[in-house]
Amino acid sequence: MATWEEFAREQPELAAFGAVRFETAQVAYLATVRPDGAPRVHPVTPVIGGGGLFLFMEPSSPKGQDLRRQSLYALHSLVTDQDGTNGEFTVSGEARPVEDAAVRALAAAAAPYDPAKRYVLFELSVEEAASTVYVDGQPVRRRWRQGKSSNR
Repeated sequence: MATWEEFAREQPELAAFGAVRFETAQVAYLATVRPDGAPRVHPVTPVIGGGGLFLFMEPSSPKGQDLRRQSLYALHSLVTDQDGTNGEFTVSGEARPVEDAAVRALAAAAAPYDPAKRYVLFELSVEEAASTVYVDGQPVRRRWRQGKSSNR
């Protein structure tokens, strides 16, 4: 499982694009799996900092319960208009709860808001990332998977 920093070292342009998409909109959509196996989608504010990709959330949040039970996730940037003008970015991997106070402090310092002390923190690994931008109306896709990359 790669950290955001490891992903960015291997694919700096794709990681930079993803960081801009997440930071500009400050809203992304997290997909998790409910106890009955059905998908669930949550609006979140991803935090990139301290070498990681993080999510703060309320302790009682269904998304946190989903991630503790089934650590797999997918995260998709907000698409700003019907034409996909600014492109889109998605990552997937596994989430793990973070208890380390130093890591929490790094994530909190990078957050675009002041995370409440009661919030729980998850770090998201990056096992796959993809972007789509539109050039002259045509989609240009880039995809990376840990261990290999491709354009399609």
